[in-house]
Amino acid sequence: MPIFERYLSVWVALAIIAGVVLGQIAPALVSFLASLEYGSVNFVVAILIWFMVYPMMVSVDFSSLRRVHERPKGMIITLTVNWLIKPFTMALLGVLFFEWIFAPFIAPGTAGQYIAGLILLGAAPCTAMVFVWSQLTKGDPNYTLAQVSLNDAIMVFAYAPIVALLLGVTDITVPWATLVLSVGLYVVIPLVAGIVTRVMITRNAASHAAGEAAVAAFTGTVKPFSIIGLLATVVLLFGFQGDAILTQPLVIVMIAVPLLIQSYGMFAVAYWAAKAWRVPHKVAAPCALIGTSNFFELAVAVAIGLFGLNSIAALVTVVGVLVEVPVMLSLVWFANRTAHWFPADETPIRVPRRQEKI
Repeated sequence: MPIFERYLSVWVALAIIAGVVLGQIAPALVSFLASLEYGSVNFVVAILIWFMVYPMMVSVDFSSLRRVHERPKGMIITLTVNWLIKPFTMALLGVLFFEWIFAPFIAPGTAGQYIAGLILLGAAPCTAMVFVWSQLTKGDPNYTLAQVSLNDAIMVFAYAPIVALLLGVTDITVPWATLVLSVGLYVVIPLVAGIVTRVMITRNAASHAAGEAAVAAFTGTVKPFSIIGLLATVVLLFGFQGDAILTQPLVIVMIAVPLLIQSYGMFAVAYWAAKAWRVPHKVAAPCALIGTSNFFELAVAVAIGLFGLNSIAALVTVVGVLVEVPVMLSLVWFANRTAHWFPADETPIRVPRRQEKI
């Protein structure tokens, strides 16, 4: 695992410190950067988000969707967890903790933004980092690519409606135009750019393997820009949130609690389902890990678009980045230690035969 991914939480923590310091010593600079916007789009953040998202979109191969039927059990589990369970449990945890348990410790009227940030995280299944987690657990690369591609295709159409539904249910005003614009800017445009780039890289390749090697070399070259974009966005966010963090440092811990419960809970649900259904470990691990981690780049972008650069919702999504990597590494360790729980290969789904009448 590359050093940037392995220690991502450390870099994020350092970026948080840098952001808080910058907000205290150069508030005019941070305010100027925040003012560079039109409508709901901050130009600086938009460029940084594109840097974050574009490299991972190049890695997505939609031709792999032809293989979604090859590992049907794992695909059924991941789609069920990602789209029918995870967003709703995240919303419930948000309401439980910020409308009830933590309500006495947060500013009146701010619970909705905490909940909104959690919803934005819970409705976006992970993309790029799943390839890392799958590799660390010796997951099936073909299955991993197929599940990521399918989830990305679903995300284009399902993310905005699910977020709007959950925000509405929790009595948060849904700015539909801004939500759709955010999905278009931070999912559709980078996805189209990634597809075009992938086609240009692979069209003259001598073989499929050579094409994939060329794509891997290109993404390896541009991936540092993704990390730089993420860390620069964190610096800006915490430049605005510095005063709130310094006066209420426990807010980070309060945000982390439901995120930790959600992460370990979703992994347990998916991993147990895979074990009960006798899914092989090389499929069970990546299918459980994709439902555990989040597409935090998208969540950060949409939170900024909907609620603003200095919003609590944006702060929640950044704390999600801080929490995710150590959680995922602990789950990778657990998955590797429990590989013997699973069969070596997948048993077919049995379809009952219709009995012929005598």
